[in-house]
Amino acid sequence: MKLNTVQRVLGLLLMTFSLSMIPPVGVALLYEEGWAWPFWVAFALIFGLGMLIFLPVARSQETVRVRDGFLIVVLFWSVLGLAGALPLWLAVDPELSVTDAVFESISGLTTTGATVITGLDQLPKAILFYRQELQWLGGMGIIVLAVAVLPMLGVGGMQLFRAEVPGPMKDSKLTPRITETAKALWYIYLWMTLACALAYWWAGMGLFDAMGHAFSTIAIGGFSTHDQSIGYFNNPAIELIAVCFMILAGMNFNLHFMAVRRHDLRIYLYDSEFRLYLMVLSTVSLITIIALYYTQTYPTWSESVFKGLFQAISLTTTTGFATAEFYHWPPFIGILLLLTSFIGGCAGSTGGGIKVIRFLLLIKQGVREIERLIHPNAQIPVRLGGKSINHRIVDAVWGFFSLYVASFTLMYLLLAATGLDLITAFSAVAACINNLGPGLAEVGPHYAELNDTAKWILCLAMLLGRLEIFTLLVLFSPAFWRD
Repeated sequence: MKLNTVQRVLGLLLMTFSLSMIPPVGVALLYEEGWAWPFWVAFALIFGLGMLIFLPVARSQETVRVRDGFLIVVLFWSVLGLAGALPLWLAVDPELSVTDAVFESISGLTTTGATVITGLDQLPKAILFYRQELQWLGGMGIIVLAVAVLPMLGVGGMQLFRAEVPGPMKDSKLTPRITETAKALWYIYLWMTLACALAYWWAGMGLFDAMGHAFSTIAIGGFSTHDQSIGYFNNPAIELIAVCFMILAGMNFNLHFMAVRRHDLRIYLYDSEFRLYLMVLSTVSLITIIALYYTQTYPTWSESVFKGLFQAISLTTTTGFATAEFYHWPPFIGILLLLTSFIGGCAGSTGGGIKVIRFLLLIKQGVREIERLIHPNAQIPVRLGGKSINHRIVDAVWGFFSLYVASFTLMYLLLAATGLDLITAFSAVAACINNLGPGLAEVGPHYAELNDTAKWILCLAMLLGRLEIFTLLVLFSPAFWRD
């Protein structure tokens, strides 16, 4: 373990993150609010801490190994969650405890969207902007951003990239150099954010709301600047724009890059994960719409279509925006939408959940085992896109799935032990480990009423989901610490 290298990179990344405190200061000054000081204080403390960590090892030139990359990512996201909570805790409005500030910060950075804050419509613009900014930075990953804009790191960026980017096949690169890969992802991310903001603005949002909601839409985050979320605007055009960009953000960004690079939209149709992704979204949306109408939740087809389509796309992609209080809908619909969040977005997207590609591989592996029962001696490979998948990838997917279920079960039991009812505990863990946000029962509207122990458990669930289980749990393996 190259601890000097870990310390050096962590210090640099903290100093980089401290710069995220500057834009909210500009927002406070623009709107003539007196809320710039929490961000100035947070900037000074985070930058100073980064300097203290970095300076003693500034001349270290050791490269990052795979194990170092895992440790850096886990340490950084843990420290980042605490550091990001500073301005929220220092601010007088909203008045948050340490637990609530950390919960809100981790929820933003992991793009979960679970909130403990109510009365958003009355909050200072600087605080509202900061929450949206946290989600936007967390969407593609602050680690990838750092590798893209800090080539002076001089360390093995690929190790950081592999530990950070979601999905089962992390060795594929869009461009030969990892720095160029990170830049390519961020160019796509930036252009999609800009396009989304302009679309929202054109549809009737104010510029501040348009930018804030574009941040959380492309990040698949779900934070809003209003308590009623997207439903505040009561605008079908805005809802349709949100649906389109949620679908785009839930897709593999590699596909976006290749489609733009080759000027060929057929690339999407050739991808088996994308086809299953569209099938899941279409099926869940259709079932939700029909169920809403025939249970008389809404009296007309048009209202059932708009409400059902939006919530189905929002929850399946793990965004978490709302145009209706879906947690008051018939139980079948609520449970269906919550369970589909386990599938989540595509690998290489900003979405949460287990990822579509993993479910596709699990289905194919299940079909193969059935065929083996019929033909015990046959060699039947698992194929994806016409290519045989290495058995190690299939084994890794099964390992990931088993650890995901085990982690969910353990945290579900722990949450129930704190005194929460079973539906609240189940939906809270599901919403947090899938980086979804809204749940059912007590955690439908917000998480403010939960006890502090439950909130810390859910913070761990959000980190596990964001780092895709293995990255965090590998640190608990004795083999990881052996030289």
